Amino acid sequence: MTTNPISADGDPRRMLAEVRALSRRVRVDQRMTWAALLVLGATTLLAIPFDWFGMRVDCHADGSCEFARNGMLYFWPAAMLLAYAVIAVCYVRAARARGVGARVLPYAITGAVTAVVFPAAWLAVFLYFRSHPYPDGPLPYWYLVLDRLVMPWGMIGVALLVLVWLERNLALLAFTAGYLALVLLILPMNDGFASPHFSLRAGMALPQLLIGLVLLLGAAGFARAGRRQ
Repeated sequence: MTTNPISADGDPRRMLAEVRALSRRVRVDQRMTWAALLVLGATTLLAIPFDWFGMRVDCHADGSCEFARNGMLYFWPAAMLLAYAVIAVCYVRAARARGVGARVLPYAITGAVTAVVFPAAWLAVFLYFRSHPYPDGPLPYWYLVLDRLVMPWGMIGVALLVLVWLERNLALLAFTAGYLALVLLILPMNDGFASPHFSLRAGMALPQLLIGLVLLLGAAGFARAGRRQ
């Protein structure tokens, strides 16, 4: 980005319009949306083998199975901290190369906080059901949505909302709304696709694969849009 003097010929309205245009140009030059989505998409795909091989599955004679996704629990907290650190570095380096500031710190802090929410929620549920019986009937729908929200994929969407605010990016807002709808309302992110069409591990892996591809496609789209600006 280059800086040029603003000449408004003494017209306050024109000067205000040019200042607003310059502010918008700075915000656009600060954007590294594609890098954030690329890192998060790659992290989501990398989590699949950890979840697959780290899952403990106990199947009974009646065909029912119990499972514990230990690999995912161990992978995501450290992976999210590393991912948001990489994203912050990408934003800062791009900002320095363009000669503008980088407002990425709130996003990085939010990402770090979300990395703690998932294991904390898992521990709370684990401790609760150690002393309380599992409910016989189906869980209320709001509980299922909340359960999906505190999982790593839901926390990615929450952090993206912060990035929307920082970048003032309406396109990213639309993408994030669609992403959250997919994660919270459509895909079975926490229990996978049911048998007999898929094995338990494959049924868990497929939603993660779809979410990772959505994030990567979003990264490609925002990168292409950025080159046109």
